[in-house]
Amino acid sequence: MDRDLIAALGFGVMFALMALRVPIGVAMGITGVGGFALLSGTLPALNLLGNVPLSVLTDYNLVVIPMFILMGAFASHSGMSAELFEAGRAWLGHRRGGLALATVTACAGFAAINGSSVATAATMTQVALPEMRRAGYHAGFSAGLIAAGGTLGIMIPPSVIMVLYGIMTETDITKLFAAGIVPGLMAVAFYIAVVQFVGWWRPASMPQGERHGWAERWASVRALWAVVTLFVFVLGGIYGGLFTVQEAAGIGSAGTLAIGLLRGRLRWPQIKAALVDALRVSSAIMLIVVGAYLFGYFLTITQFTQKAVELLVHLPVGPYGVLALVMLGYLILGAVMDELAMILLTVPIVFPAMVQLGFDPVWFGVIVVMAVTFGMICPPVGMNVFVINSIARDISLVEIYRGTMPFIAVDLVRLIILCAFPALVLWLPGFVE
Repeated sequence: MDRDLIAALGFGVMFALMALRVPIGVAMGITGVGGFALLSGTLPALNLLGNVPLSVLTDYNLVVIPMFILMGAFASHSGMSAELFEAGRAWLGHRRGGLALATVTACAGFAAINGSSVATAATMTQVALPEMRRAGYHAGFSAGLIAAGGTLGIMIPPSVIMVLYGIMTETDITKLFAAGIVPGLMAVAFYIAVVQFVGWWRPASMPQGERHGWAERWASVRALWAVVTLFVFVLGGIYGGLFTVQEAAGIGSAGTLAIGLLRGRLRWPQIKAALVDALRVSSAIMLIVVGAYLFGYFLTITQFTQKAVELLVHLPVGPYGVLALVMLGYLILGAVMDELAMILLTVPIVFPAMVQLGFDPVWFGVIVVMAVTFGMICPPVGMNVFVINSIARDISLVEIYRGTMPFIAVDLVRLIILCAFPALVLWLPGFVE
């Protein structure tokens, strides 16, 4: 059988399994091993199945993923997210849409010590959504705001997605982290603009709150010392050359635990819950990584990857035309596939083509991360939306998706700006050696 046909059938089987609600990692793994067996025989396929999971799960570079997730879990269970929201409310709550503004800034702050979009969305749903609803905010818009704010978790460093991209493409992760700062701050600014516009357009949907005194404001700032310490210590240590990204992840999780213990915020029940949460999320991520590697080996022996790269490079539309097609593909995939699976499945195909077309690997990493964030909040499979709906059952998926639409619109504008002006992404990495 023709190898191109086998590759096409492989993709068809994988998407069919996903449509049957088979976990994405399992679907990729089954398809990869089955296709490899069809082309190379049963014994080589069984050897692949035995060796790949072991090599992936013992890869030192990948240890950064569970460590950053554990750091975020400790931060969440020690109440740091609530402190960020309270500080935002103290300073901004008296403005129209003040609680929404506080939510955006809290999402950005929590993203800086978390690195996970889903964890940011879930935590802020429990912290901010009840307060906004109690104040009379529109429920769908509030949930949509939190879903969009959650995407900051994979843009503002540290970012699990950026780590995976860096490992797969052998791109400097410290430069990727630096490159994500300006786009992340742009996202915060654009989300604030959306809140301000909606507050002006529909003032009844976002009432003004009471003004807090200066004593309360400064007290809320003092309460943020733990968040600031972690952010400065982890990123400062990386860029100061004190430790590697992998070491920073372990030190950050240990430091978050130590701060929680010293403040009396983390006792055994909270520690146990954080460990279980981190284990659950890390296991899900590593299953997807293993499945993607198995599927990648299958694509390699079909030579699909090499042929796809050649096709992209020689399309008669120019480099930016190819980039536009790739971004369109990500937007389509984002509607049906998890962001981790998208990165793991597509980057080995599109990255070599983008580099051959002259695009900077660091810049392209940020653009890819931005593109996959659309899938977190776009119908029909927006992971952040489903997470929020699972917590706030009385807010329908349709309402939440409707609430995300203004933020998707400004995200598209941000993506276009960063494609047109790569220097906005590459300015800070230029200072990293």
